[in-house]
Amino acid sequence: MALADEPSSIWTTFSRSIRLLCPACGRESVVERLFHIRHHCESCRALFKREDGFFVGAILANVVTTELVILAICFFSLLVLGIDYDRVLWVLFAVAVVFPLVFYHHSWSFWLAFDYTVEGLPKYWKRGRPDL
Repeated sequence: MALADEPSSIWTTFSRSIRLLCPACGRESVVERLFHIRHHCESCRALFKREDGFFVGAILANVVTTELVILAICFFSLLVLGIDYDRVLWVLFAVAVVFPLVFYHHSWSFWLAFDYTVEGLPKYWKRGRPDL
């Protein structure tokens, strides 16, 4: 098993993000409670909550994934199943409302994993106490 300070493979990091675990160590969840992301990992001190604007990428991931899911459902419903367009619109509306809420934590987790893979996550230190 790799230590927390050793870089992880892309597949290991992706696996951790699917399971909503810290992309750096995989020991702690990135989710504190429903619709709240932890500030940092208690095990390896990787900082999850960064400066304002950092998670615009997570929002983008959520929006793009929602649009792709809607597009796939639309094509499948119209072309394969042959469902009437008016009925498909009701289904797409429901998916457009529910899917981003369900995918919320995963979009944050994927964005953290992407950032960890590209440049690593900074460590959290309590003010004045780098040993904590």
